[in-house]
Amino acid sequence: MAPLILHGGKTNKNSYKTLIAAEYVGVQVELAPNFEMGVSNKTPEFLQMNPIGKVPVLETPDGPVFESNSIARYVARLKGDNILYGSSLIQYAQIEQWIDFASLEIDANIIKWYAPRIGRGPYLPPAEEAAISALKRALGALNTHLASNTYLVGHSVTLADIILTCNLYLGFANILVKSFTSEFPHVERYFWTLVNQPNFRKIFGQVKQTDSVPPVQSAKKPSQPKETKPKAKDEPKKEAKKEPEKPKEAAEEEAPKPKPKNPLDLLPPSPMILDEWKRLYSNTKTNFREVAIKGFWDMYDAEGYSLWFCDYKYNDENTVSFVTLNKVGGFLQRMDLARKYAFGKMLVIGSNPPFKVKGLWLFRGQEIPQFVIDECYDMELYEWTKVDISDEAQKERVNQMIEDFEPFEGEALLDAKCFK
Repeated sequence: MAPLILHGGKTNKNSYKTLIAAEYVGVQVELAPNFEMGVSNKTPEFLQMNPIGKVPVLETPDGPVFESNSIARYVARLKGDNILYGSSLIQYAQIEQWIDFASLEIDANIIKWYAPRIGRGPYLPPAEEAAISALKRALGALNTHLASNTYLVGHSVTLADIILTCNLYLGFANILVKSFTSEFPHVERYFWTLVNQPNFRKIFGQVKQTDSVPPVQSAKKPSQPKETKPKAKDEPKKEAKKEPEKPKEAAEEEAPKPKPKNPLDLLPPSPMILDEWKRLYSNTKTNFREVAIKGFWDMYDAEGYSLWFCDYKYNDENTVSFVTLNKVGGFLQRMDLARKYAFGKMLVIGSNPPFKVKGLWLFRGQEIPQFVIDECYDMELYEWTKVDISDEAQKERVNQMIEDFEPFEGEALLDAKCFK
């Protein structure tokens, strides 16, 4: 089959829908080379494919397809197994339902909030308030659904997840700050789990949540030509006078700035080498208590490191085993930023729901690192308690969590995961 050509920007979230779907179904889709928004989409050739000049457009051997959701649907169905469309008629209908929801309730309201702030439409505070209210209502409904579901439909990624995640990406990357999304923890968990899946990450790259809502920009395009023409005649001498100052400013801006060090790298050196402990843990296959646990306490530096217990605050929600396991797995993925400074064990406990989630973490320093608290939203979903190693009962609990002792506190282990 000849490769399909997608005309659209490389950073366009609507193009991402098709590119991610193509990764899942194994279809080759190539981006049109040298595509330039505002130029390429105004050519006669492009307007023959989409008369109103919008992107993306998919060029196929059988003719063009426009509208991003339609393009993604087309690509998802190119292979006969339809892995992105569920396994039954009801799942197919539910996938289509969530695609409509993602477009009409999520995407539309994010755009109504975001676009006027960056000058792509008139900014009207009452309209913004209405968009935010409608978006919160939609995210609340989505949060409730995701409280007991890892994915929108069934037990694996479908086209609905791809389209919703791409729409959420626009918001998380540009306007949905942490203080806003923290009201919807299950939506946060879902989004970060999806964008870190290999097929998503290949297209998105590293996703970072925006730190601030963009300030309102007022674009006054009609008045700009009137202002620039007279100034071009009147001010050449003024510009010449100011020129000597600009190289100094430019030189200052271009001077390389040293990369700020992580505060943990500035702590006094510790005799405990974290990588040595991780190797000991990984390589000990027998006599774990006598070798690994003893080795841990021989290495442990109570001044340079601290131990913390964590307990999930919402265990009553952990009614489905695979959802609970995915929740913990997503947490460990998002802790990757702390790999150089931490070791962790996460236990999922119980034979029957609701399952309990408990953990043990070793962190560099005497407190939980602030950058971890700031960047990993899961942290606020747990109660954190510093371990008192002078208390033998707490010390023994540390031992049992490190070695996956069972039964743990009288209950069977459903699973144990290690962060190292």
